[in-house]
Amino acid sequence: MMQLKRSIVLMCVLVFSSLVTAQSSPDGTWTGQIPGGRGPQEVTLNLKAESGKLTGTLVGGRGGSIAIEEGTISGADLKFKTKQMGRGGEVVFNWSGTLKGNEIAFSRMADGGQGEPQKFTLTRQK
Repeated sequence: MMQLKRSIVLMCVLVFSSLVTAQSSPDGTWTGQIPGGRGPQEVTLNLKAESGKLTGTLVGGRGGSIAIEEGTISGADLKFKTKQMGRGGEVVFNWSGTLKGNEIAFSRMADGGQGEPQKFTLTRQK
């Protein structure tokens, strides 16, 4: 009987820890709006984390699918860059975010520090 109780407790701990791990992973599809000068832009961010590296694509705004570059993840903190065409040519954006369950609170700033950082939240799609 004692053996059975230990087995059940162990299984519960394993299931719970795998659920916590799944929620703390940025892997998946994230959607939301980024504020912009011409109004909010709908974006979709597809992310995959492995061994501290973050890869993925950004879809929305100007242009098609854009690969994220120099992506890293440390705990709940994400960082990466995207390159997009702007009115004056190519613009590099530095993204930083904090993963909180099914949301990532982002701050995005253009290289060179032009203007204020854009702050927004993307939500995990199921």
